[in-house]
Amino acid sequence: MASGRPSRHNAAMNDPITRVPGGWRLPGIPNLHSHAFQRAIAGLAERRAAPSRDGSGARNGHDSFWTWRETMYRFAARMTPDTMRAVAAQLYVEMLEAGYTSVCEFHYLHHQPDGRPYAPADAMSAALVEAAHETGIRLTLLPVLYMTGGFDGRPLSERQRRFGHEVDAFLRLVEMLRAREAAGLRVGVAFHSLRAVPEAAMHVVLAALPADAPVHIHIAEQVGEVQDCLAVRDARPVEWLYDHVAVDARWILVHATHMTPAETARIAASGATVALCPTTEANLGDGLFPLRAYLDAGGRWGIGSDSHISISPVEELRWLEYGQRLATGHRNIAVAAGSHNVGTTLLRGALAGGAHATGFASVDDTVVLDADAPILAGATADDVADRWIFSGNRPLVREVHVGGRKRVDDGRHVDRDAIAARYRDAVRTLMA
Repeated sequence: MASGRPSRHNAAMNDPITRVPGGWRLPGIPNLHSHAFQRAIAGLAERRAAPSRDGSGARNGHDSFWTWRETMYRFAARMTPDTMRAVAAQLYVEMLEAGYTSVCEFHYLHHQPDGRPYAPADAMSAALVEAAHETGIRLTLLPVLYMTGGFDGRPLSERQRRFGHEVDAFLRLVEMLRAREAAGLRVGVAFHSLRAVPEAAMHVVLAALPADAPVHIHIAEQVGEVQDCLAVRDARPVEWLYDHVAVDARWILVHATHMTPAETARIAASGATVALCPTTEANLGDGLFPLRAYLDAGGRWGIGSDSHISISPVEELRWLEYGQRLATGHRNIAVAAGSHNVGTTLLRGALAGGAHATGFASVDDTVVLDADAPILAGATADDVADRWIFSGNRPLVREVHVGGRKRVDDGRHVDRDAIAARYRDAVRTLMA
């Protein structure tokens, strides 16, 4: 798949914004972390869960990631290949209209609700591939290995049966999907988390993969996860991973929120990429990533929209910076050598890290911002990124081209109406 690899120019992103007639052009933005089906539950978990005897509800009156997960499980149980395709297509339309041109799909909703495989076994994955093809977004598809329900090796719960694989069946699925690879589709793998994949299984999968296949994992997202890992494995999650697996530049660590300074430096030195999802991390109450220390260590990073309570690279980048300001009491945290503009630093980081992680950095994937928008009046190449990210929420994306083909024109995806109609029907079915 040589055509999908980052070009040297785009990976460097020395000139991310250029003036064109009627607009400002920049490279398409990669989205490093997506659970497509979760777009359909955005806004449906914003009420306090009642306490419950089984521990799934709010504890001591406090909601968390773990209570949000109950809503997600209930919704996931209703998904079919048809509804998955409809929801994913709507999501990808919204991503393109926002300026994303590629997406890493962290896909674990594999089987029928009772855990039996579909026929064919890749039916749910195929729905995502079809949605990406229909909308024109580039897709890095990451089938997820999910085997256990906790660090102690407990079996998957009834609600997790749709997610589960044994190693041999998982590798067969990966091979089925790799046979589909094309110019706009790359296939890697994901380990759901350390609590969900035993060490021996990780090593078997890694040994079976091509050397350039991307490997993603959720890690150190919640304090509870860190505490459980310490209790069972006597090590923190990032610490344990680096002590037991050869983590290198093909790895993408999702969230990595709760780290020691030593763990932060270790990720940066390994060449791995951290996928940061500030709106989801805020929505779930996960915490704040140690951005300044990571930048100082030369770490590579990108952004993702994860649970899709927001589908906006502007909002992810803005809140990545704002979270640091709230935590430190200082302004203009994300600056780098050669750029004192926060917006430019954030944009370059997201582009370069994202191109590396997705494998897509075509010079034909571009976004054009509307130069006639009032908030861009008098803009220069030096301040466009700052204005775009920090001047409000008015959509500024006028055009999006993927592979040289126009997918968004005058702010609208070319197939928006038909895809939205199917999405509305799918959500009505899911909510019935």
